[in-house]
Amino acid sequence: MTTPDDRDAGAENAANRANAAGDPAGDPAEQQPVTFHAAFAQAARNAGIAQVTPGETPTGSSLLKAIGGVRGLIESILPGLAFLVIFTFTKNLVLSVTAPVALSVVFVIVRLVSRSAVMPAIAGLLGVGVSAGLALFTGRAEDNFVLGIVINIVCLVVLLVSLIVRRPLIGVIVGLLVNDPAGYRTDRAKGRVVLVATWCWVGLFATRLAFEVPLYLAAQTELLGSVKLILGVPLYAGMLWVTWLLVRAAYSKTRPTASAEPS
Repeated sequence: MTTPDDRDAGAENAANRANAAGDPAGDPAEQQPVTFHAAFAQAARNAGIAQVTPGETPTGSSLLKAIGGVRGLIESILPGLAFLVIFTFTKNLVLSVTAPVALSVVFVIVRLVSRSAVMPAIAGLLGVGVSAGLALFTGRAEDNFVLGIVINIVCLVVLLVSLIVRRPLIGVIVGLLVNDPAGYRTDRAKGRVVLVATWCWVGLFATRLAFEVPLYLAAQTELLGSVKLILGVPLYAGMLWVTWLLVRAAYSKTRPTASAEPS
């Protein structure tokens, strides 16, 4: 006679065999297609602003985490600094653009060896590599900064479009983080805050372009490299801090709900 224990054991063994065979019915969540909303929400959670829950007080450690920690800080600053120092003293274009590429390769290897997230270093390597390729192709050192200028233009355009269509990008990101996508549209206080925060980011990218584009056109490579370093991570970190403080004022009573379904 089959006992309940025998039936339970049989069911458990069948489930284990199904999982081992990769039975798609074993995990319904894996069958769900990734929607644009879900992908954008994940991107928002990976953004720097997501390192502090809206409503919480930002700290120095959370700010450092938002810019990638000490390792991220080094990987962001060192390639640009290497280019600036080498080009200033040698005026050797090949050496100036290949040294940052070599550094970026080292960063990737270190992350692989230490089994840490490698995508940030790969993204940095791609950016440095494309910039170096442009400069070597044209023979102009200032073209090492073209990619950065283009990225700033794209970010500025995206922010301005979000304002024109009345969907401020900061509001969209924060709404996804707190599972309240329409909050900034229904609450006037939240709407004003995310509007101001979005305009602040518009100011950041506009400031970068206002300084960098004239220097690029004038072929002032050394000065352009210095300005890029100053207006890079330090300005980005400062803007994150301001954004956190603004958002905290309006979302202090809002907390993210992990079980909430996206609408």
